[in-house]
Amino acid sequence: MRSPRPSLALPAVACLFLLTACGGGGFADNSTAQQSGGGQVTVRMLVNISPNLTQAYWDGLVKPFEQANPGIDVKIEAPTGKGVADTLPQQLAAGNAPDVVETLMADETLAKQMLDLTDQPWAKDTPLAQQAKLGGKIYTVGVGVQAQSLVFYNKSAFDKAGIDRPPTTFDEFDAAMGKLKDAGYLPLQTGGDFLTGLQLLQLSNPSRAQLHPAWQQDVKAGKVKAGESLLPYLERYRIWIDKGYVDKNALGMKYADAETAFLSGKSAMYVMGSWFTAAEAKAQKDFEVGVFPAPVDKGQAYPGPQGATLAAPYMILKSTPNKDAALKLVQWLVTDPAAVKSQLKQDGNFRTGVEREFTSLEKQVQEILDNAPSGVPQGEGYGDATLPKGFNAAWNSEVQGLYVGKSPKEAAEGVDRWLAGRS
Repeated sequence: MRSPRPSLALPAVACLFLLTACGGGGFADNSTAQQSGGGQVTVRMLVNISPNLTQAYWDGLVKPFEQANPGIDVKIEAPTGKGVADTLPQQLAAGNAPDVVETLMADETLAKQMLDLTDQPWAKDTPLAQQAKLGGKIYTVGVGVQAQSLVFYNKSAFDKAGIDRPPTTFDEFDAAMGKLKDAGYLPLQTGGDFLTGLQLLQLSNPSRAQLHPAWQQDVKAGKVKAGESLLPYLERYRIWIDKGYVDKNALGMKYADAETAFLSGKSAMYVMGSWFTAAEAKAQKDFEVGVFPAPVDKGQAYPGPQGATLAAPYMILKSTPNKDAALKLVQWLVTDPAAVKSQLKQDGNFRTGVEREFTSLEKQVQEILDNAPSGVPQGEGYGDATLPKGFNAAWNSEVQGLYVGKSPKEAAEGVDRWLAGRS
């Protein structure tokens, strides 16, 4: 992920436009597939359901595929547990696994249950396919990229505070928050749930990646201690709490309420992934929202590497009796131009080389992605750059501990203690 700069998403987009809504791929129907009434093959797909990705949206998304492939019926299945991550293990244990799963990415445990897609020519050019390889193999393919290290800001608040340009270093970031507080704004919007720890990871990505380019691998190998390496950001965050740059009662605020608070103009900055652009586009507000890459430590290159995760990742269960139909569906979902554009737009995601109708804010995010020197995984990561499951939650708990009296050093030690128990 060094110079020459690889694309954060699609290295070569020609394949995207070689495939049409006919379903693409040329896979023959599996003659041994289990069939439903009328001779159709039914492909069950477990998906994430959210305010943007509703059951109705998913049903509408796959309808053109079904029309072009009358022998295949796609059955969209919503999670029965808290989410896809809870539901899939339950289904596997019950011997009732779907054919295709969306949302999750392969790790060392899941990969054993998933179909190896490395030999599929179309898979290698999908976004982050190479970065997400596990043991040199492709198990997960996706539609686009979610930029993670973004700071959205209220332009009116910046004008009122006399800030003429977004900060590029953490020292400038701190100074800007002081001015914003003096101007009557809550400088940085945060909240409880998973939001607290997520934002600090998002902010630290560009700096951390310049100090430790292979951070997850180094932590896993014992070369770097995660908490110790992130201690400077924990120390800075504690100062923000003490100075009132974040709400000292933030832990009582839900993720959705924090988003609403920023969009209502009550706060000046909001650290979030690129999916926030979808919510911003729908919000009624009397100010303009801008965005800039997360700041870096003094002396580092800016912009730094952009935190990046795979948007709408898909995997195929190895146990599927409908392998060819499932392959045809997944190929269509991640390469058909109309299907790709629909999914990108619906959940505020991006893919280099794919043009769609952008809002002003989305254009800015795409520029940030295009100008980033590289893309890096954050937190638990993906592919070979993966930490033990549960790291994000453990980190979040330690960050939230700063609000109730825990010192940054104690929080860092808590993170390292958690990892040591899982090495």
